[in-house]
Order: sequence, then structure tokens, then C-alpha cells
Amino acid sequence: MRTTLKRGVGRGAGAAHNGHAIFPPAPSSAVAYFQQPSRAPRTPLAVARRLGGSLLVLLSAVGLGAAGGAYLWFHQSVDAVRAHTPAMKIAERQLDVTPPGQAAVALLLGDNQRAGIERSAGGRSDTIMLVRADPATGTISLLSIPRDLRVPVYCPRSPSPLETTRVDYAFAFCGPAGSLDTIRHLTGVPINYLITVEYHGFKEIVNDLGGIWLDIDRRYYNPPGDGYASIDLQPGYQRLTGGSALDFVRFRHTDNDFFRQAREQEFLRSLKSQVGAHFDPLQLPQFVSAITHNVEVGGKFDGGTVLRYALFAATLKPGHILQNYVADTSSVVVGGADELSAPQSAIQQAVSQFENPDVSEQKAANAAALGERITSKTPAPQRTSITVLNGNGVPGAAASASYLLGQDHYVILQPPHGLEPNAPVQDYFHTMVYFRPGDVNSKAAAAALQKLLEPADVKPLPLDNSLRSLDPGSMILVVLGTTFHDALSVTTQSTAPTRQPPVVRYEPATSVPLLQPLTKKVPFKLELPTVLEQNSSPDTCCGDVAARLYWIAKGKKAIRLVYRTAGNEYWGIEETNFTQAPILADRSFEHTIGGRSFSLYYSGSHLHMAVLNTSGASYWVVNTLRDSLSNETMLAIAKGLEPLQAAA
Repeated sequence: MRTTLKRGVGRGAGAAHNGHAIFPPAPSSAVAYFQQPSRAPRTPLAVARRLGGSLLVLLSAVGLGAAGGAYLWFHQSVDAVRAHTPAMKIAERQLDVTPPGQAAVALLLGDNQRAGIERSAGGRSDTIMLVRADPATGTISLLSIPRDLRVPVYCPRSPSPLETTRVDYAFAFCGPAGSLDTIRHLTGVPINYLITVEYHGFKEIVNDLGGIWLDIDRRYYNPPGDGYASIDLQPGYQRLTGGSALDFVRFRHTDNDFFRQAREQEFLRSLKSQVGAHFDPLQLPQFVSAITHNVEVGGKFDGGTVLRYALFAATLKPGHILQNYVADTSSVVVGGADELSAPQSAIQQAVSQFENPDVSEQKAANAAALGERITSKTPAPQRTSITVLNGNGVPGAAASASYLLGQDHYVILQPPHGLEPNAPVQDYFHTMVYFRPGDVNSKAAAAALQKLLEPADVKPLPLDNSLRSLDPGSMILVVLGTTFHDALSVTTQSTAPTRQPPVVRYEPATSVPLLQPLTKKVPFKLELPTVLEQNSSPDTCCGDVAARLYWIAKGKKAIRLVYRTAGNEYWGIEETNFTQAPILADRSFEHTIGGRSFSLYYSGSHLHMAVLNTSGASYWVVNTLRDSLSNETMLAIAKGLEPLQAAA
């Protein structure tokens, strides 16, 4: 038998003693064999860890998928509100581009096109409002234009007005582009965005929010079929549906367009307050869906722009939504209809206040009403030294600004050692106003100077030797940007308010019969208004009840007293144990007056509401829609609140 042995592998059979063949012992194999050891049983902890890891991976995958879906959904929602109708695309071409970092202005139009007559007539813009968001001052300014105001009406590419008529006819003649062109000619304000809201969408948005809390100043009632829009609202702070809120905002049967504007602006303030403080994230998809189906926005924006404006509005300080109106108007009758006229000076005054918001007026007005003195921490121009540098590459810009500031009595100092007033870098966009770090006076002076050089940014002087070498030791170092055009900003000269005597009378007996029957019907003590506005009386016109008892929220009651002034305006007192009402969130000031704690709520420089907080209840003195009661009058009424039993 032949065999082959290779490296000791292989064997041949030899003969044994019995004659049979037998294999010799096998040599070692080059192939090793291993046996898998038996697996140890898993402990409960190991099983839990494995399941936890798997669950974490699954949740991460779901989270990433949800984030991606939310991102796509958000951007699709942003795209859905972009100008898409032919009329809005035409109007969009006329809009101004917002310079980075500057205030942006939007024209808000409420489109009343509904079924039937108004649609066939072309529709009109019931709401015409300019909205200005200013990141420099942290304010939102509102300027309402009366829809009945007679103005020259323009249409795109029309060098002259079509005719002089009511401003809301511009929408009927030429759509949103007509309204945009007309408002721009009327005010001279650059407009960056155009927003149209259909009234059906108005109701849908409010309903998707779960309703909106509004303070209703009086009884509103029109029965169906009397020729006017029907409405049935009781006075008092309450949550309204979209339909009821729209009825309130659009109402003007027994008053005029000025009160309608005040109701519109109250709605916007309440909407901002409610969305910012009490918004439920679970409502977001439905809320956004209502917006995308009923709101159209013209202008250049993206998702980042939307988020920045949303965050800006949500974090706005109390009292930083400022209302502005065209004040000096008169009624005229044209073709049997009442219309309004206003001189151009009144329009420009309202525009100037709109474009130059001053939140310091609120503090000054409050101090005046309380009889306090405010000592200004801002140095006078004569005590403020400034060095101006050119940072925009325009020859002579620094000399021009220095001359203009010198005319305003600022002390101008030139760079040391005869150096040219040129910043080391010549690509500044915004003008920079640098103050000395740690110097309170320097920082205050810089804030005041910023208003003259807008758009400008205020920052501490950086540790830059090349820049500091041009500073001769001035209180302020200014580096001009490309936004400076050889002119200072026009600022409204606000005069310090002076305290005025309250227009009131002491008369507790008037309100005792209104409150006494309700004493045992509420779970809190009642406060009696012993002081009333001098020409006011309880509103009992046309069968209305001057004292209304109602459920304001689940398990919470309220009483609303309504008083009517000689000018047919309405103010009121709300007494309730609903101490978490959304309206109470945006407090401007807190003061102890006569040993009691009062929260004060301002709208610009006007005290809109004074609230007494005591014994698990709150008592609100609420101004008229247009804040016609003076701040001193409001405080006098609030201080005159006394426990009913003691006063009676």
C-alpha cells in the first residue's frame, strides 16, 4: 500500500500479529478544534440594560424622525403663507427690503370679502393698521388708519391719485396693491411686509387658540335683521369665541371708527399676551394650519425670520406695545355717508410718534401721576464729549456728523496727535456708539445719542489698541456706518409730564345699591368705589344692567360695574377671585399706595388698568377703550376702593 506523508500528516497501514492491517498512531493535526463554552444565564439587570439600550436607540430614531418631520412641516407652513395670489404678487413688488438689524414695518389688512354683496363689490379693507417691530427699542408700535378717512387713493403705476375718497376703497379699486400704494403716499413710511387676513380665518385662528380673553367695556347688542351686523355681548372680562371676538372688533354701529380701532388694538394686545404666556404646544399644528389657510404675507422672509419675530413678540416687556391714532379729525358728509377728514399735520404727528417710540414716557407718566420726581441720569449734551470716526469709507462723513452733533450742543473732541478721524476698519454697516465700560454716565449718554444716529448699536468700548489710539479720552466714541447719510434722526421732543388734579367726585352712595344685593352671591369680599370720575354715572341706558354677576372661569365668579362718561365712553370696575386671569400677567409697575398693594398696567404713557390685590381677590379699575380717563383720575378711583360693609 502506497501513501504519501507530508509534514507528518498521513499514515500507512502495517500488519499486526494477527495478520490484519492496522493504522499506526495518528500524528498531530495542523487543524485545531474549539468548542463554544455554554452561555451563562442573563441576570435581570443585564436584560434591563439590553432593553433600555434598544429602547434608547428606538426613541432616538423616532426623535430624529419627528425633528426632521417638524422641520419640514414648519418650512412648508412658512412657504404656505407666502404671496401666492396674483393680487398679492403684484403688491409684493412694491415692498421695501428690510435692512439688517433695523425696524420692520408691516401693513395689516383685514379683508372683509364674504359671500354675497361685498364680494361682488370687490371687497374692502375693514382693518388698516401699520405694525412696526423695533429691536433697538424693544417695542411694537401700532398705527391704525380709520377706514372712513378721506384720502387720495392711488393704484400701482398711477402717477396721480384716482380720486379722493375713503381709504378702504383703495382695496376695492386695486386690491392689496392699492391699499399699499395709498398708505405709503399718505404716511411716507417704508413698508417691508404686507399681511392680509380673511375674516373667516380670523374666527378660525381664535377658535383654534381655544378662544381669546377680552375685556368688554359695555353691553353690545344688535338684534338680527335690523340692518346692522348682529351682536350680543355682556360687559366684563371673558373668553370669546372667534365669531364673538370678530363681532366685537368690527362693531361701530353706535360709536365710530376711532373706537373700532381701539377694539382692534386691544385684540392684538390680548392675542400677544395669550399666545406668549398661555399657549398650549399641542394646539400648534391646528393653529398654524388656520394661519396658513387664511393669512397671506408679502415680502422677503424665511423660517429664521419668522422665528425671530415670534421670539421678539413673545419676550416683549409689559407696556412695550404702543398705540397710535390719527387724533385731529372731523366728520364730513359725502354722498349721504359720514366720512372723516384729517389735516396732513395730524397724520404726520401720528407717524412721528409711530416711528419714534419712547418707552421712557411710561415711567415718567407714572411718576407724575404718583407725585414722584424722576432725576435724569443722562448727562446734558453740554456735558457729553464725543469723538466721531469715519467707519463707512465716505470722505467727510465724520466732519459732517461732528458738525451736526455740535449744533445739538455736544462737545466734539478730535483724535489725538493730529490723527485723521478714520477707524482702522472701513466696513461698518450700523453706526457704533461706544461708551466707557463701568461708567454709568457714559452708558446713559450713549443710549441718548443712539436715538440721533439710528440705526445705531450701543456697546462698551472694545479692547482694540488701534481703535483706542484714536480716542482722546471722550465720554463717547462714535464710528459711523454706511447707514449714516449726513443727517441726524428726527426725534419727537417729549416734554416731561406734569401732575394734573384728578377729575373725580366723592360719592359712595351711587354704587352701594349696585353691590349690596350681590354680597352673599360671591365667595369674596366686595370693594365699593367711593370715588367716581366727575361726570360719570352707572350705565343703565336702554335697559342695561350696571352691575353684572357672572362666572368668569370654572369655579370663579366676577362682578362688573359699568360707568358711562359724559362723552359716551365706558369705564368699569371688575371684582373677582380669578387671580390668574391672563390680563394680569403683563404688569408694568407695582406700588404700595395707602398701605395697600396696587399693580399698574400701562399702554404707552396711559394707565389702562389699576388693580388692587387683597384677600384672595383682585379689584380692577379699567380705563375706557381709548384711555380717556387721566392717569391721576384712574389712581384716585383705585385708591377710593373701600370694603363695602365699612363704606356703607
